[in-house]
Amino acid sequence: MDAPAIARRRKRPDVIADQIRERIIVEGLSPGDRLPHAWIETETWRVSRGTMREALKILESQGLIVSKTGPRGGTFVSSVEPEQAIMMLDNLFLHQPPSIADIYTIRKELEPLMAASLAGNVSDETFGLLHAKIRLYESEPATVEEEYRQRLAELDFHVELTRICQNRLLGFVCRFLISLLRDMAVCRDIYRQRNPKLRETGLHYQVELLKAIKAGDAERTHAIMHAHMTAAETYMLERAEIRRKGRRWAEPAPL
Repeated sequence: MDAPAIARRRKRPDVIADQIRERIIVEGLSPGDRLPHAWIETETWRVSRGTMREALKILESQGLIVSKTGPRGGTFVSSVEPEQAIMMLDNLFLHQPPSIADIYTIRKELEPLMAASLAGNVSDETFGLLHAKIRLYESEPATVEEEYRQRLAELDFHVELTRICQNRLLGFVCRFLISLLRDMAVCRDIYRQRNPKLRETGLHYQVELLKAIKAGDAERTHAIMHAHMTAAETYMLERAEIRRKGRRWAEPAPL
């Protein structure tokens, strides 16, 4: 009884958008393919032009189609960029974010696997890009703001690893977890705290990680990344607890 009732409450544009998406899947259309005109005709669905426009806007906001004007215009299948998909997922957790512990529970398992998959499979050109990321934070920061930017650059190093991971699903999930950390208010506060030793520790792990990847040693690569994630988790949880206690003590006592 509940399921049909829920289905009936869905708006017509949502239903049409779902059915067009299903047709794209069934027909095996690829990015760049034009949607058959009959699929987007109002007569096909027996709806108004406004309803049809709204259905197409839904698909466009999801990154599944794109509309083009001009002589060769029309409605075409589009591809969703990872950054676009991650932003949408980030919004899902924006107001009820997971805990730092939740995120690191997954990071500790997946990032070592992801890093190990790169061992022996990274080109010299890609190594140059990774070393360039490290150079952004190998020097002593002159200001608190510069140290904060360096901390974000350290995260970018991990993002770069996810981009070159051949297992696209594994790389995407790891990148999403990093994005969640970057967006959390508590993490931003922690990243802004002065801690020169943290930068040095991070550099050590990442330099050793690149050595293991270049040597093709998957087991050592896995171990280094796991140790790195474990140390990062410990630091973040400790700082988050200090932050929580500080806020609690700063609150006025009840009258």
